[in-house]
Amino acid sequence: MDQFPDAEVLLTPKEVAKFFHVNTKTVTRWAISGELTPIRTLGGHRRYRQSEVLEKLRNYKKWQRKEE
Repeated sequence: MDQFPDAEVLLTPKEVAKFFHVNTKTVTRWAISGELTPIRTLGGHRRYRQSEVLEKLRNYKKWQRKEE
């Protein structure tokens, strides 16, 4: 049985970068600019809410289609 059934899935910067096919430094820039909200672990590492990343991905794909 899951101890935290309502726990949000968190992604590493590398996982986020794979979703968007960008460099991890781009993910860091998005966090600095406020486009993504990082959650800091106790060790100081950034993690991102999967729900927020997927929403940004939907908007990102729409934006890319308009550019083509």
